[in-house]
Amino acid sequence: MSTGRPLLRFVLRMLAFALVSAPVLGASGPLRFTVSLPGGAEPVTGRLIVLVQRSGEVEPRFALSAVSPASGAAEGPALFGIDVENLRPGAPATVDADADSHPIEFAGLAAGDYHVQALLIRYTQVHRADGHSLWVPLTDRWVFATNLPGNRYSKPRKVRVDPAAAEDIALELTETIGPLEEPQDTDWVRHVRIKSEILSRFWGVPMHIRAHVLLPKDFLKHPQARYPAVYVFGHRPVPFGFNTDPASHERSQGSARDGNVETGYEFYQSWSGEDFPRMVAIVLEHPSPYFVESYAINSANNGPYGDALTQEIIPALERQFRLISAPYARIVEGASTGGWEALALQLHYPDYFGGAWVFNPDPIDFSRYQLVDIYKDENMFSIPASPWRRVERPFKRSREGQPLASTRDLARFEALLGSKGRSGYQLDIWQATHGPVGEDGYPVPLFDKQTGRIDHEVAQYMREHGYDLTAYARANWEQLGPELGGKLNLFAGEMDDFYLNLGVYGFQAMLEEVAGPDYPARFEYGRPKKGHNWHHTSWAGVVREMAEHIRRSPFAAEGVAAAGSPE
Repeated sequence: MSTGRPLLRFVLRMLAFALVSAPVLGASGPLRFTVSLPGGAEPVTGRLIVLVQRSGEVEPRFALSAVSPASGAAEGPALFGIDVENLRPGAPATVDADADSHPIEFAGLAAGDYHVQALLIRYTQVHRADGHSLWVPLTDRWVFATNLPGNRYSKPRKVRVDPAAAEDIALELTETIGPLEEPQDTDWVRHVRIKSEILSRFWGVPMHIRAHVLLPKDFLKHPQARYPAVYVFGHRPVPFGFNTDPASHERSQGSARDGNVETGYEFYQSWSGEDFPRMVAIVLEHPSPYFVESYAINSANNGPYGDALTQEIIPALERQFRLISAPYARIVEGASTGGWEALALQLHYPDYFGGAWVFNPDPIDFSRYQLVDIYKDENMFSIPASPWRRVERPFKRSREGQPLASTRDLARFEALLGSKGRSGYQLDIWQATHGPVGEDGYPVPLFDKQTGRIDHEVAQYMREHGYDLTAYARANWEQLGPELGGKLNLFAGEMDDFYLNLGVYGFQAMLEEVAGPDYPARFEYGRPKKGHNWHHTSWAGVVREMAEHIRRSPFAAEGVAAAGSPE
């Protein structure tokens, strides 16, 4: 009997050890999220993101924009993302410490009660004309990839999270984002969707561009009249915020005044006036798979958007809306992204467009790529301040100069949203537009998102292929100079939130060097403390300037409509 007691004690000790070591909640490892599709769902390839936030006032997916470094906001969910390939029901994906993350690491998630949600961005496989097969988010609407119709998401769950515990938090993608509401025509605004054969051949799937057309007063009363057009770039739903609802005036006063422009209702009152110039204003909606805007010109990664716009879309609009089919009657205008697009189109198609109004454009001089000289600097994220330390580069600042977000932080955010340049966000679309195609078919990065190290071969490609608009104009001035006299109007606030005024300074300096100080081009700068959305005058004032510019054209025999008379 005595010989059995040690064995009994050993068995009891092993049983106690097994009980103490058992995983919490049945998990087989440390904290992780397991995300699955419901039964009967089709397999999905895409980007899976888990969102974790303390507040339950709104769904975590609706608070996603609040954590964007570009917004300057301080609140928002913690995000963890992975790629999934052919995710099927019954085979959950695991999101854990190996996932990309923003703004904190997985291990930095403090123990506590959270509202948790999963979002799966759906990709579509395309077989491009250049021989590459890719998985990308596709849409013909102004919508970020996180909000694409067809994306799957889970219902929010309130859970107790403890990164130190072995815990499995299950989320099921039972919900689907529905189709977007189609805009409705009114007496003033018409909406058109045009298939681009040029882009469809490139992408291997049907590709469409939309146009939102603001008609002049009495357009239908004068069926023989023809009108000049201003093409407005920069993801506005209607040109110049046009709005016939008086109630909209109170809602939009703050943002309008901040940019030194009027509200949409005030613009409507001007546009509908008897003495206002008769023009057609057209917003073009042309997203690429890499962003809500294609950047409007031909690109190895985005495709031939410039050719599609000038060879297909604009001619179709000219036929449908009785537009004057002549360069002097085609004006391009835009702000921010749209500012870059307007200037790029005027430079790359100098004899197609008759003038450009360019407001606070994205970088137009890549030696001033915000605060970076991509040809000489070694790092996007920081600069050496001494042999002993480095200083972070800000991406955004306040009007008083206070840095609000760093380029490093934005790069990390975009890496979280999508791999291979598929975040659908700012740095990635710049690289997709300006840069070469990689061996895998996706854009070659300008810089490493982990270290910030710049690839100078990519930078050189960008300059050689005409995306540095300052360098392009300099190299081609002999041909461009005679075409562009009087057509260039550039504006920037001297405290642009994203340092974009620096590129405008560089463009002006180049122009004075190659063309002389008397060359007819216009530059105006808002001061003091005028930021990214500053305009030198109201929207109505901008349109009147365009009308006068058209009226002065020696080719404007047909352009009397711009003077206020529809005949």
